[in-house]
Amino acid sequence: MSSQLERNFVEMTARMTKNEAMDEANRCLYCYDAPCITACPTSIQVPNFIKKIASNNMKGSAMTIMEANPIGASCARVCPTEVLCEGACVLNASTKPIKIGQLQRYATDWAIDSGVQLFKQGEANGQKVAIVGSGPAGLSAARELSRLGYSVTIFEAEAKAGGLNAYGIVSFRLPNDVVEWEVDQVVKLGVEIKTNTRVGVDISADEILAQYDSVILAVGMGAVPNLGIIGEELDGVHDAIKFVKDTKMGVLTEELIGKRVAVIGAGNTAIDGATCAVRLGASEVDILYRRTEKEMTAYQYEYEFAKQDGVGFKWLTAPKQIIGNEFGKVIGLECVKMRLGEAGADGRQRPEVIEGSEFVLEVDAVIKAIGQTRFVSLVEAFGLQHTDGVVDIDETTMQTSNDKVFACGDVVFGNGQGEAMVVTAAQQGKDAAYMIHERLRKPSEIA
Repeated sequence: MSSQLERNFVEMTARMTKNEAMDEANRCLYCYDAPCITACPTSIQVPNFIKKIASNNMKGSAMTIMEANPIGASCARVCPTEVLCEGACVLNASTKPIKIGQLQRYATDWAIDSGVQLFKQGEANGQKVAIVGSGPAGLSAARELSRLGYSVTIFEAEAKAGGLNAYGIVSFRLPNDVVEWEVDQVVKLGVEIKTNTRVGVDISADEILAQYDSVILAVGMGAVPNLGIIGEELDGVHDAIKFVKDTKMGVLTEELIGKRVAVIGAGNTAIDGATCAVRLGASEVDILYRRTEKEMTAYQYEYEFAKQDGVGFKWLTAPKQIIGNEFGKVIGLECVKMRLGEAGADGRQRPEVIEGSEFVLEVDAVIKAIGQTRFVSLVEAFGLQHTDGVVDIDETTMQTSNDKVFACGDVVFGNGQGEAMVVTAAQQGKDAAYMIHERLRKPSEIA
C-alpha cells in the first residue's frame, strides 16, 4: 500500500510539451505596456520570457524569470496566477489568458533539467550579512546579496533549507526536487546555509548582531495554535503544519486509510491538510469553518481543487469538543452551528453561536489548521518592536526598530501589514537585500 500512497503524492500536473509551449507562447501579444508585469509582485518581464520560449532561447527565458524571482520555479506552481499575471492578461477580454504559470514552469523546468547555473557571485566587498530563515524571503535576500558581493550566512533551524516551500506546501503541487534546485542555485553563489542551527539555542541573537554587518529576520511562522477545546490531547489529533511536513519528508502513514477526517479551518493550510488526508486514503474528509464560503481565506483555485478531490465543506460550523474512546483515540467531534453577527474592527462579520444547535460528527481524526503561532521569543531576542509577534517595520525600507536588522516574509505579515503569498515573500527578500546594500555600501560606491 505504501507504494500506492507514494504515487498519490507525485506532482499532479504534467508539464507542457514543447509543441504545447510553442503554441501557447505564440498566442502572446507581447504587450509593450504589459499589465501582467504590473500584476506580478516580483515584476517578471512576462512578454520577454515568453518571447524567448517562442524563439527557443530557453536559457534566456529561464534567466529572465529567475532574475526577477529567485524562487520562480516554485512560484510557477504555487502562485495564484488567476488573480495575478493571468488575471491581468489582456486576452481575458476576448479569448483565454495566456497560460503564464505553465510557461514559467516550462522554462524553469528546462533550467532544472539542464543543470545550468544561471547567475554568478559578485566580487567580494568584505561585508557580512546574516539571514535567519531559509524560506522564500530568506533565499531571495541571500541570492541578491551574494550577487552584490556580500558574504552571506543563513541560519536554518530545520534539517534542510527551503522553509515553507520545503516543508509546508504539499509535494503533489510542489515537489522537493524543485525546491532543492532553487536552494542549490543560492548555495552555488557562495551562500553558506547552516542547517540544524536554532538561533537562541545553537547561537544567540547577540552573537549574530556582533558578528555581522547586518541581519535579515525571515523566520516565517510556527506551529498551529491550540483550539482551546477538550480532547486536543487525544490520539488522532494533528497539527496541519506537521501533518503536511511529514508527507513532504516521505512519512506516509497508512493510519487514515478508510477513516473519516475533520479539518478545522479554511485557509490554504487547511486545504493542504484535507487533500493530503484524501491521498493518505481517508474515506471522508470535511473542512469545518465557523464563517461562510465568502469569508474563507484559501485561494479560489485551492478551494476548487479540494472540491475536485472530494473534500466536503461544512460552513458556519465550529468545534466544541473532541470526543475520545476508552483507549484515548478520537471517535467524534462535537460541533455547534454559527451565524454571522455584527462586523468587528477588521470589517469582518463576527461568528456567533446558535444556542442549542450542538451535534456530533463521527470522525477518526481531526486536523487543526486555524493559523500559525509567532516566534515571539526570537523576535524579542533581537530586541525588536512587534505587535503580537508581527515584527514592526518601515514598509519602505524593511527596517525594524533596530537599524541593523531588517525583516521580511511571514514574520512581517499580519495586522494589516504585508500579504501572505510566496511570491510576495520573494519580493520582500529582494527589497530587504537592496535596502541593506543602500545602508552598507561605501561612500565611494555611491559617488
